[in-house]
Amino acid sequence: MPSLQTALPPELANNAIRLYRECLRRAKYIGHRQHNTELLVAMVRQQFKRNMQETDPERIQKLKDDAARGLINHILYESEKMSGRKFSKSF
Repeated sequence: MPSLQTALPPELANNAIRLYRECLRRAKYIGHRQHNTELLVAMVRQQFKRNMQETDPERIQKLKDDAARGLINHILYESEKMSGRKFSKSF
């Protein structure tokens, strides 16, 4: 199964630190709009900190894919709001 990270720029997807920073940026953006920035930033930090000692390459890839999925979902959500057009089908 191909990685979800292929939808992100390679310099972001291949580097956990850049992925972490982008997740923090999104958390701050969403938090500012919903007035819960501290909570969302703490959640992102907690997830990355909890898994920072992981050494299994397959598990690391899954964690990176999950983070990439979250970023992609948020980008699609914001795009839909701005354009008024749905990009995903509801089942």
